[in-house]
Amino acid sequence: MDVHEYQAKELLASFGVAVPKGAIAFSPDQAVYAATELGGSFWAVKAQIHAGARGKAGGIKLCRTYNEVRDAAKDLLGKRLVTHQTGPEGKPVQRVYVETADPFERELYLGYVLDRKAERVRVIASQRGGMDIEEIAAKEPDSLIQVVVEPAVGLQQFQAREIAFQLGLNIKQVSAAVKTIMNAYRAFRDCDGTMLEINPLVVTKDDRVLALDAKMSFDDNAMFRRPGIADMHDPSQGDPREAQAAEHNLSYIGLEGEIGCIVNGAGLAMATMDMIKHAGGEPANFLDVGGGASPERVATAFRLVLSDRNVKAILVNIFAGINRCDWVAEGVVQAAREVKIDVPLVVRLAGTNVEAGKKILAESGLDLITADTLAEAAKKAVDACAAAKGHHDTTQH
Repeated sequence: MDVHEYQAKELLASFGVAVPKGAIAFSPDQAVYAATELGGSFWAVKAQIHAGARGKAGGIKLCRTYNEVRDAAKDLLGKRLVTHQTGPEGKPVQRVYVETADPFERELYLGYVLDRKAERVRVIASQRGGMDIEEIAAKEPDSLIQVVVEPAVGLQQFQAREIAFQLGLNIKQVSAAVKTIMNAYRAFRDCDGTMLEINPLVVTKDDRVLALDAKMSFDDNAMFRRPGIADMHDPSQGDPREAQAAEHNLSYIGLEGEIGCIVNGAGLAMATMDMIKHAGGEPANFLDVGGGASPERVATAFRLVLSDRNVKAILVNIFAGINRCDWVAEGVVQAAREVKIDVPLVVRLAGTNVEAGKKILAESGLDLITADTLAEAAKKAVDACAAAKGHHDTTQH
């Protein structure tokens, strides 16, 4: 789960990390009011989206007057900001963060990541802040400072001091940097973070160390014990279909293809997608309906798949173990009657009560294409998709 920059900064500030003064705004007038409340004569108006590289995409605007603040907010709010991390469709900007833009002397990089291979938290720092970490790693790999944290004792003061000195800071700045590094680690650890990136971490003329930007991601599986963080989730930043699937406890990921998949079990779903590719098609989604493929869940799955306009055929692949094929068949028939399905539907059932399930499908009166094996089902889905596309093209002409 990701959060916005202003939310990450609120969390960091609650753990003692120094951040610039700022306020959130949902309209140009609110942005001006925020600037007047913050004081000063120089502000940054920042688009709040779940993606980096906003500056290069025009998502951060520096303003010297209240009129400039209003114009910047007006320009950003309501638009879709496209960065190299969002993809061509971009992300909607529904709020901006107005922040005092104090002058600074140096930009540094500080990040914390859950290194799953090492099973440790890895702290990464660099003297080259304000750049993407991938860019730093590619151009100047030697500039990366890395520390692996021993989980039994956590990040130690001497490790934070080593990082601070390697960043080339003076004695006064080292003291502030150590505090920031330690407190940011506590925020990462105590909030079940999987990634925390402060880029840039800036050093001001009066030797303060500030988190000028912040990105945080959290472990979805730990959100039951972090209700305050779970409430920060912004559904508008994700695929609406994935948000709808999560509400019904379905695992859904939208893809670029034309064959919608409804499968029980993540492994079988992956195998189904592979078989579609092998047969010359492209899967439109990953969708695992789980163990309890009830009529309601199957109907929801159909709606999700059909909400993708690229879908030209649907493949339902169920291997019944805990489930029974006759239950699933009833679910498919009921769902197909509830939901208007205007694309070819291929159904393959295997496992417990398979004959009873096939009988229910055969007697349903629905226009279904059945298959006995996964390879056969995938080929029939690809053929049906090609035929549907051909018919569509002919109709258009």
